[in-house]
Amino acid sequence: MQNQNDTQQEIDVVHLLKKLWVRKFAIIFSALTFAFMALAGSIFLLTPQYESLTKLYVVNKGTDESKISTQDLQAGDYLVKDYKEIIASKTVLTAVIEREQLDLSISGLSAKTRIDIPVNTRIISISVQDENPEVASQLANTYREVASEKIKEVTNVEDVKTIEEAEPSSSPSSPNLKRNTLLGFLVGGFLAVVIVLIKELLDDRVHRVEDVEEVLHMTLLGIIPDIK
Repeated sequence: MQNQNDTQQEIDVVHLLKKLWVRKFAIIFSALTFAFMALAGSIFLLTPQYESLTKLYVVNKGTDESKISTQDLQAGDYLVKDYKEIIASKTVLTAVIEREQLDLSISGLSAKTRIDIPVNTRIISISVQDENPEVASQLANTYREVASEKIKEVTNVEDVKTIEEAEPSSSPSSPNLKRNTLLGFLVGGFLAVVIVLIKELLDDRVHRVEDVEEVLHMTLLGIIPDIK
């Protein structure tokens, strides 16, 4: 009985695969349609955003840069979270807005900004996104200057040095047209496959000889051919 059920299940899987193969053009059409919709939406509905990156390095008081010990690095690991909290504070955000005379709220500027500190380093990366690449680079550099002043004021470090100044980006960081188009293609194909499978599984009409045996649980002895 178990072998019979396994055989029946295998036949069903093959049947479903055949149904998918029969509907392959509809599935491909659905995938291409969703891909085109995702591409068109990314181009015409989403506003391109440009990202500029600046980096700074925090030098602890009394630390010789040419002779940085393991103890200095461990102490720096405890401070990096403090640096990040200081940079993301409302005081720094407000100072940037006032210096640049931005028509933005604190939460609005915070949403445009990303702060990253790699593990086991005192290098701080500040990224700013904006519709205008020039504005994005200017905001990032201003943010770096304000953050450097605030870090020195609060933590009493020796210096905060600039590793890399922000420059206007030549290409937008978002939307990612290739990724969105690929996701649209995959979603469209997946939905088409799911619809075909559900429609086939819910169809209780008799289409095959196997359907009769499955419903009646009896072996089919013969069939009457279509004399037409």
